[in-house]
Formats: sequence, C-alpha cells, structure tokens
Amino acid sequence: MSDNSEVNLTDEQVERSKDRAYIVLYAWMVFVCIIIGRAFYIQVIQHTHYTQIGNKQYISSVPINFDRGTILFSNYQKAPVPAAQLRSTYRIAIDPTQIKDAEVLYRSISKYIPLDKNMFMEKATKVNDPYEEILRGVKSEIVAVLKAQGLKGVMYYRDNERSYPQETVGSKVIGFVGSDGTRVKGQDGLARSYDDVLTRNSNDMTVNFFAELFTDIEKTVVSNTDKQEGDIILTIDAEAERVLHQTLIETKQVWKSDTIGGIIMDPKTGAIIAMDGLPSFDPNEFKDVKDSSVFINQNVSGVYEMGSIIKPITMASAIDSGVINEVTTTYNDTGFRDLNGYKVKNFDSKARGRNTSMQTILDKSLNVGIVFLVEQLGAKQFQNYFKKFGIGTETGIDLPGEASGLTKNLDSNVFVDSATAGFGQGIAITPIQTIRALAVLGNGGKLVSPHVVDSIIYKSGDRNKITQEDGEQVIKKETSERISRMLVHVVDTALKNGNYKMDHYTIAAKTGTAQMVKPGGGYYDDRYLHSFFGYFPAYEPKYIIFLFHTYPKGAGFAADSLADPFFKLVKFLISYYEIPPDR
Repeated sequence: MSDNSEVNLTDEQVERSKDRAYIVLYAWMVFVCIIIGRAFYIQVIQHTHYTQIGNKQYISSVPINFDRGTILFSNYQKAPVPAAQLRSTYRIAIDPTQIKDAEVLYRSISKYIPLDKNMFMEKATKVNDPYEEILRGVKSEIVAVLKAQGLKGVMYYRDNERSYPQETVGSKVIGFVGSDGTRVKGQDGLARSYDDVLTRNSNDMTVNFFAELFTDIEKTVVSNTDKQEGDIILTIDAEAERVLHQTLIETKQVWKSDTIGGIIMDPKTGAIIAMDGLPSFDPNEFKDVKDSSVFINQNVSGVYEMGSIIKPITMASAIDSGVINEVTTTYNDTGFRDLNGYKVKNFDSKARGRNTSMQTILDKSLNVGIVFLVEQLGAKQFQNYFKKFGIGTETGIDLPGEASGLTKNLDSNVFVDSATAGFGQGIAITPIQTIRALAVLGNGGKLVSPHVVDSIIYKSGDRNKITQEDGEQVIKKETSERISRMLVHVVDTALKNGNYKMDHYTIAAKTGTAQMVKPGGGYYDDRYLHSFFGYFPAYEPKYIIFLFHTYPKGAGFAADSLADPFFKLVKFLISYYEIPPDR
C-alpha cells in the first residue's frame, strides 16, 4: 500500500463531523448571547445601582472641602490683608481591608492624637468596608507626622473651614458664616450681603487617586460653573481699621460707655476707610456669643438722636438759601424761647444778648440760635433741605440691616418739631446716615453713597471695580466752603479754648451732646449720647471722622470724652496717608 493513498470518508462520517461543528458553533453563540445579555443587564438595566457601587470604590461619601471666597481689607501701599478666608484641617479615615493588626495601628495613631479605642476597633474590624472615618479637624503638623510613619490603610483628606485672622477687628462689617438649618451661608455683615459672590456651590466629591488617573471621573460629578464666584476687596484699610478699633476700646474703658461706634470715610467718594463698634465679637468663636445683639452693626442699624452735630446742617441750609449771611447777620439771644408752651433753652440757659453772631451759634452750640435759623428758613424750606441731606432715608450702603431712622417730625406742620429737629432732637437717625449728611458740608455740597466694597475679583481673573454714581448737589460749592470756614473757627478758637488747633492743618469739626430717650418716652436727666465729627484738610478734605458713644460715665460734654480720640485718629491718618499740610 502506498503512503500517498487517500482516506475515503463515508457519508455517515461526514455528517457526524458537521454535527459536531454545529454543536460547537451553537454553544459559542449561546455563550456570546449570555455575555451580551449580562452586559446589557449591568450597563443598562442596573446602571444606577452598579455606578453607585463603583463610585464607592473611588469617591468618598463625604463632600469635598468646604469652599468660600475670601474677604480682604485693603492695605495702603501694600498687599491686601485677609479678613475672612479658609483654614485647612484634615479628616483621617481607615481602610479595614488593608489593616493587618488593628491594635498596632491604634497605638501608632493614638501616640500623636487622642483617639477613642472602642470606636477605632469597631471601625477597623469592618473587613468588607474600604472607608471608615475616625478623626476630623486634625492639624496639618500632626498629619505630617502620621504620614511619615507610612501607616498602611490610613487615608488623609484635607478639609476647609472659615477663618477670621483679624478676630474682633471689623467683625461687625465682615460678619460670619453659619448654618441656617438647611445650608451654610453668610449670617451677618458682608458675609450675608455678598453671600452669592462668596458662596461656592460645588457638588464635587473626594476622588481616589487611582480613579483620577485611570477614569474620567469628572464626568460622573456635577459642578456649578455658571455662577459668578469671586473674592472681595474692601475700601476698609486694615491698619486704619485696627487703629479705630483700639481707639474705641480705650475710649469705652475710660468712660464706661454702654455702646460706642466710629466711622472714617472719604467724604468725596463715600468709601468707608474704617468702621467699627463695641461691644463686639470674635467671628471665629461666634457660637460662644450669649447675647446675639452684639452681632448688630450699630453704625448701620442703630438709630439715635444725634444732638448738636446736626446744627451745622441747619446753618448750611440757612446760608445756602440766602436767608442769612454768616458774617453780617445777628440776632437777639435771650437764652430761651417759648414755642407754644414748649420751652427751648441754651445748654447753660444763659442769654448771649443782642447782636449775637452766626459764628457764636456754632462756637457755643446755642439752641436758641438754631430756632432763629429755622424761623428764617421757614419750616417747609427747612424740612426740604434736611431731606436733601438724606436725613430720614437709607444710604444704600452695601451692608445688611440698614435702618432708615425716625424722622416724622420732618413732615410735621407744628413749628416746634422743625425747631427741635434743627438741633438734632426729635429725629433719630443712623450713624452712617449722619456721616453721609455731614460729608456734604465739606465735599463741595454733594450727597455721596457710602460703601465698603472696592472691587470683586472673579474666578476668571476679571476684576470688577465697584463704581458709584455722582451724588446729588445738595448745597452750592460756595456754601460748602463758607460752612467749612465756620467749623474751622470752632476748632481753632472754641473747642477747649483752641487747645486742639493744629498749626499746619485746618480741621473742621463740631461736637454733640444729646439727652437719651427713655424707652417709654421722654428723656433721661442723667444719660447722654456724645458725638463728634470732623473733616480735614478742611477745604479739600481727604477724610471725615464720626464718633459716638451712649451713656458715658463721668463726662459732661462730648468735647470732654471724644476730642482726644478724634484727634488721635486725625494724627494717625495724617501720618499714615502722608497728607501734606494746608496751612
């Protein structure tokens, strides 16, 4: 038989071969169908379920670090200073599936930071759970030490929390962040009024390192990128704010005042350089505050009868209208006036006699002289001027809780209501409203818009400078110059007999001493509100200062309690901002 002989297959053998091939093919097709079906079941029908399981391998169930924009004080000729920012701490978690000896790991961690052993051991023995949190709020230096140990199965996640580096300085302006029961948001101050800019509504989660490398995990997380988020730079200067704050503390300690406040402003632009008040609080410890009234910014929300610092506004109104001339007009000062049964008298009840000058009204702070001015103006014209000065209307300052005041006497048809309003009695207004009105006297006669935010720097890098509209012309520029000369005379000759006169700078200023209103009506005989305002250099002012405090103990007049603090601030501002002399 030859080696090349062919093997002939019978028809039966051929059929059996075909059957075996079909069986293998059918088996393979069934297997493929099962695989495809299972994939369809997992990827389509049970997509959500398995996605959640998968994400647990890569994403912590704890939201990523709390995030919020920064609030910065400006800082003359230097970089801005943080007033509210983020501070980093750490969460420590363990992966029980990686832990070989829980007892040894516990000792390694508890050597550096207190750790409840029962809690740790319970979590460390959950062998099927890859993530168990054991500590929060751990400082970075402790985390650095733990990391150096190379502890297997230990994970570290950075958290952010709100921090206020300036503590009590400017806290009533800055406000604080807290929970309203549903979400974390600004609760007061700028933290509240600019909450939409400062809030970061991120829904991102903490991502496992390997998941970041090998998966497009960002597509599984939703983030809000539409809102304009940014950081805020204030007009408030860090150093000026610190000096004002310390000055208020010292003044309150000396005179045991119930409440004290102060504002420093650019009278031409309305930019607030400093604003503070006491009692105050540390926003880092706001949860420890027992009396929530300390959160209130009395410069914006407090309403007070301001007394004699209002008199220059009445004088300027009379000058501007032309009904008097500050140099030539005189009147007969009788020491008191009876206005339909309501007796108005000078602070000392003394008469200054015939030919009393307009300058004497401000030098001696004469109530009877103010009644004369209101008579010359007429009640209606007087009321119209005060309203033009913004008395009784909100300033629109970019802080929450502004009060409009209690000024119904400016709509009264009874003359005595206008007469007493002329020397700051019977109308109650806020400090911010007061300084805005008084700024008109020195800035050329315009009503400015007080504000504390200079600009917003958005995440995109764009900077939005907050601009203010030109204010309404309340009095003529010439009137502003004339009333300023009168107020310089008050400082140079009348205030403590001229002891506060500055040789090289003109200061325009006036004091106010007002009886405080009783809760049920009427006035206390022994409780006063002291106030002091001034601007300088008087004829081209850079700054206006307003100070006030309630119920100072042992001081008869505002000149006694507030002149020293006022001139301390004047001298600081002159030195700090290098203001050249004007005389």
